[in-house]
Amino acid sequence: MCGITGIFNFNQQPVAYQTIKAMTDAMTHRGPDGEGTFIEEYVGLGHRRLAILDVSSKGAQPMVSHNGNWVIVFNGCVYNFKLLKLELQSKGHEFVSTSDTEVIAEGLAEYGPSFLERMDGMFAIGAWHKPSKTLWLSRDRFGVKPLYYWQNGATFLFSSEIKAFMQHPAFKVEVNIDALNEYFSFQNVFSYQTLFKGVTMLPPANTIKINLETGVNFKHHSWWDHDFTQPDNTMTAEDAKAETNRLLSKAVAKQMVADVPIGSYLSGGMDSGSLSVLASRQVDRLYTFTAGFEMSEVQGNETGFDERLDAELTANFIKSEHYEQVLNAGDIRWSLPRVVWHIEDLRVGMSYPNYYISRLASKFVKVCLQGTGGDELYGGYPWRYYRVFKSLGKNEFFENYYRFWQRLVTDENKINLFRSEVYKKMEIEQPRKVFERVFAFNKNLKYDTPEEHIQNSLYFEMKTFLPGLLLVGDKLSMANGLEERFPFLDNELVAFAQKIPVKYKLANLENMKRIDENIVGNKKGIFQQYNDGKNVLREAMSDILPDRIINRKKQGFSAPDESWYRGENAQYVKDLLLGRDIVSAQFINQDYVRQIIDEHCNKRINHRLLLWSFMCFEWWCRLFLNNEKIK
Repeated sequence: MCGITGIFNFNQQPVAYQTIKAMTDAMTHRGPDGEGTFIEEYVGLGHRRLAILDVSSKGAQPMVSHNGNWVIVFNGCVYNFKLLKLELQSKGHEFVSTSDTEVIAEGLAEYGPSFLERMDGMFAIGAWHKPSKTLWLSRDRFGVKPLYYWQNGATFLFSSEIKAFMQHPAFKVEVNIDALNEYFSFQNVFSYQTLFKGVTMLPPANTIKINLETGVNFKHHSWWDHDFTQPDNTMTAEDAKAETNRLLSKAVAKQMVADVPIGSYLSGGMDSGSLSVLASRQVDRLYTFTAGFEMSEVQGNETGFDERLDAELTANFIKSEHYEQVLNAGDIRWSLPRVVWHIEDLRVGMSYPNYYISRLASKFVKVCLQGTGGDELYGGYPWRYYRVFKSLGKNEFFENYYRFWQRLVTDENKINLFRSEVYKKMEIEQPRKVFERVFAFNKNLKYDTPEEHIQNSLYFEMKTFLPGLLLVGDKLSMANGLEERFPFLDNELVAFAQKIPVKYKLANLENMKRIDENIVGNKKGIFQQYNDGKNVLREAMSDILPDRIINRKKQGFSAPDESWYRGENAQYVKDLLLGRDIVSAQFINQDYVRQIIDEHCNKRINHRLLLWSFMCFEWWCRLFLNNEKIK
């Protein structure tokens, strides 16, 4: 797990060592264990190292293949590297380290860039092929590891984090108005734009090549995609349960490979609990970590947000070495600017608890298992699917689903959100086009049955919501020099889970089909009544987890900010968003912000998501537009 960066000068000017060094040093937090650079004429590569496999100098990067043809910088972990290594050894390749990086270098030497498609793991790679003078960039199937690029016609830059680009004299920070429109629609960016004008994220499962012949006209090459459209209808419920158990156990064992201590996040839920139980079988004593919340001023639905008791139940069950951190309302004030600085590319949800829990874990381990992916694979958000599963055809499906995914501000209300001069520069319908384009990637999607609508929903969330979660997880764990791993995103497990029929994931699907929502009238009550989800995963884990955890209702990892924004943090929110010299006011209408705060504080509407996004964007403007320093 590391930070990578690089420069390719189309104008063939030599790369300055000071520049590539400064870009590399901007990501010291991602790799406190070492650094390295490589320069050859108009190409430069930089690497910061977090040593996980072969912590000796033999695993240092940039690494050169033994035939001298390839120079690579690599961020991630390849879980099948030992099998690939045996294959390469049979072809005559020799190895001097026990790292997965050397396997990638030798695999490229043997097979070229197609080798990257055979890797099971998380990765972002920059690879310089000396004979053809071509730079190759590639990213893993699920987008676990970030990789950004920027170019202006003369220079091409890539990096794990955008802040590295700020060290290059040609790069200037400007706001991308289209991405801003997307963000305040979805609290996410579904295209591969970022808030930084001109900066693009390489899509998952993509490889691009850059050389003097391609110039600036390089193309994305997608070599894999999610597919829920081919369920195995011969599969029995017992088959689905048994194979899920086997493959998840195998995935956890596979991802425990490391030469440093490994731990596991442990909420009170089933996903992290399952991983922790399975991981505890691989080590003598597992480290586990939980974040809880001080609840004395919390009201309403948020009173159940503190998961420590259930986490302690699982920790005691597996006899882990368990650590907890309790967050209070004041913790957002110190952490928010740091969270925004590290995330850069603003994405989903109130994520400052993630920052604190990764900081806690990093004091004891260098690697931590994370349960992200279980919901998206196994149908963990039934209240979303049941809003669209009865849609009559494609158009109604899009209309219903798009309405749901406008998490912050609807297209109709953006005239009130944005300042008039900003609004006039926007194509307000662009988020809807981006939304529909996600589905266009898969030509096999159909829109005729409830099962197909749910399959399409799962596909969409794997392509959009999941990458947002992964990006936030990567940035905030790496801010603390910690590597997160995701056993639910194992190649074999994902391939199998996508073939499980919907009826095994959503236990109450048949009952839902029989309900006439027009007669019942209370859709919210229906969705709560059938808040099942992940049924087959629940059954697969029933033999290894306490009943209380198995039967626990789905809950996200979030602080009780609805209550805190009305109580202890109300003044902080007002000072940050309505005080003097508000930087984001050049984009956001202050009267609208004032209205949102008033509606929230007076308990008319729960605007916690929108208030979080306003605060994040204000700090984004301060840090990246105004170069304000964090105190």
